[in-house]
Amino acid sequence: MNAALSLSAAASASGADLLLWVAVPYMCLAVFVVGHVWRYRQDQFGWTTHTSQLLEHRWLRWGSPLFHLGAFMVIAGHVVGLAVPASWTEAVGLSEHGYHTMAVWAGSVAGVAMVTGLGMLCARRLLTRRIRLGTDRSDKILFPLLSATVLLGITATAAHNVFGDGYDYRATVSVWFRGVFTLRPDPEAIAGAPLLFQLHALTACLLFAAWPFTRLVHVWSAPIGYLVRPYLVYRRRSATTRPSAGPSTSAAKSRV
Repeated sequence: MNAALSLSAAASASGADLLLWVAVPYMCLAVFVVGHVWRYRQDQFGWTTHTSQLLEHRWLRWGSPLFHLGAFMVIAGHVVGLAVPASWTEAVGLSEHGYHTMAVWAGSVAGVAMVTGLGMLCARRLLTRRIRLGTDRSDKILFPLLSATVLLGITATAAHNVFGDGYDYRATVSVWFRGVFTLRPDPEAIAGAPLLFQLHALTACLLFAAWPFTRLVHVWSAPIGYLVRPYLVYRRRSATTRPSAGPSTSAAKSRV
């Protein structure tokens, strides 16, 4: 029944909606999967964050933790908001009003932390000459695309759910998102969503397509081995003084 409904919804959608909300997401997911396989087979030595800590660390010390902490919170919020149906959260006793209140305030804190950290990282890359000269083409695509995705998400939340009348994206955007992954796309579910949410979804799809070709691949290389590897023992080298020329040395020289 659900498959028949999704097929009828896809059939009744316009050509533009089918392109934006069916073709583009599946093409981006295909690039995401195939690109990771190609990158791992062809560029294992480049599978890294390309850290520039040795070139500058003051901005990185604050920007990187803020960005990563905010990103983890934002990803967790998206998993609950997009992948978990509203009926599931209501089944565990979390009302719709309670969920949206928690999502708005927790999402706002996470978004501010992520935007602040990302802004510091971008400013560091633009203002530090040595880092700017070392920026490759993938970074020039990644940072603007990542910034656009984050800012559009923050703006959509603030415009509609903080300062606006409120918008239940779980009834539209979430339905479309789950339909894409269950192979039952429903383009009409997101076609009626506000423009900011649509732009946020499209830039997120493009970000997934660019993911395998950027430094974001380091997400899949968590240093789990550090938890079980043996400790490294360091010994401090004691200070030594150069031996002074003693009487025996002088006597040897005189005999020569």
